[in-house]
Amino acid sequence: MSTGAETSSQPDLPDGLEAPRRHWAAATLMLALTIAVLDASMVNVALPAIAQELGIGPGQIVWIVIAYSLVVVVSLLPLSAVAERIGFRRMFAIGLTLFMLSAIASATATGLLSLTLSRMMQGLSGAMLMCLFGGLVRNIYPNRKLGVGLSLNAMTVGVMAVVGPTAGAFLLQLTSWHWIFLVTIPLCLLAYAGIRFFPDVPRNKSRFDWTACALSVPVFGLSIFGLDALVRDPALAALCLLLAGLAGWVLVRRSREQVAPLLPVDLLRITPIAYAVGASAFSFAAQMAAFVVTPFYFKQALGYSYAEVGVLLGAWSVGVAVMAPVAGYLSSRYAVAILCGIGAGTMALGLLALIVMPVQTGFLWFALVMLLGGTGFGFFQTPNNRALLAGAPRHRSGAAGGMQATTRVFGQTLGTTLVGLSFNLSEQNGSRLGLAAAMACALIALFINVVRHRSPVADLEL
Repeated sequence: MSTGAETSSQPDLPDGLEAPRRHWAAATLMLALTIAVLDASMVNVALPAIAQELGIGPGQIVWIVIAYSLVVVVSLLPLSAVAERIGFRRMFAIGLTLFMLSAIASATATGLLSLTLSRMMQGLSGAMLMCLFGGLVRNIYPNRKLGVGLSLNAMTVGVMAVVGPTAGAFLLQLTSWHWIFLVTIPLCLLAYAGIRFFPDVPRNKSRFDWTACALSVPVFGLSIFGLDALVRDPALAALCLLLAGLAGWVLVRRSREQVAPLLPVDLLRITPIAYAVGASAFSFAAQMAAFVVTPFYFKQALGYSYAEVGVLLGAWSVGVAVMAPVAGYLSSRYAVAILCGIGAGTMALGLLALIVMPVQTGFLWFALVMLLGGTGFGFFQTPNNRALLAGAPRHRSGAAGGMQATTRVFGQTLGTTLVGLSFNLSEQNGSRLGLAAAMACALIALFINVVRHRSPVADLEL
């Protein structure tokens, strides 16, 4: 496949930023990661409180999470292409501004409709930031320090995933759920000061593919909407899934002959990257389903307080944060498929334990099981993400970052949708069904890694 137009400009690009500008740019990037992770993780903990105050059932309240993730997943790839044309700095500033405005709208919402609309606006602004992460880290760090940059990002996400649920739970214990949406505004204001340190990435002057952009929306959006409607309206669900499949077929055919398509099918032709994308989607679906359903399970079935729920969710995140750098170290010494398979299997084991443990089991045991699940996810995440991002050619690193973010959010949206489907099937047993769905996703990720390990195409040298 020809890439002459793109690769010819690569020698003129600097190999990362010089210190101390690199340090300030990296700090600003980690601050943006902090904002995104805190926003998503704290809202999950607040779902029962929001549902109770606004008089919304569990099957409906998860739509504020689905709506957020749905907007993110359908807009990440198009926004990545827009950012290449208007500039990373401008996209970052627009995203921060819209994020703060939508956070205020969410905090002042008085019903499901207004809250869902404001979360959709936050999803759009969050996508404006997320679509930049892969391209920024690739241009902030020189080649020799790229692994350090990826590790720092993974650590930031892991630590904030610990802080988010715990801080959210204690905020609910002390005040109302409205503050969950407001605590990130000071961080957004601080991030403005760091925009000037970001790298000067050359803009793409080619025409924006509006047709591919329009096709990508139903591919991701209708597939998620169709899954959610399976129980409520099977005919509508079948129609949505059929249209999503048709749009996907057209989009793939359109993208196959393009040099740098909006849908990066050129990267999916690289077998190890294709395995990484598939395993990542189901692994993130398993984790997100667990994070959405466990607050309902711990609060309603086990009767724990919000503070105790926050500690239990924090135990999962501690496992992720502690294991991620260990797995990153091991990924240069052992096959990625083996590490990821062990991680997915461990996560499935932890979710199975949550399902079968009696409700009278002590709090410490539930904390240890959550720690086990998080350890499995952390063991999976770092090697798999490294394979996905570093396995792509340098001139397609931005597309690889956009694909990684899209896969992550699509998986998270799938996991949330499966939880909503579980509550629609049985509101009384919905939490256990949701845990079973999370375990099934982890087992699929395990299966993909078994096939990956047996594949004659070896993992790329990372």
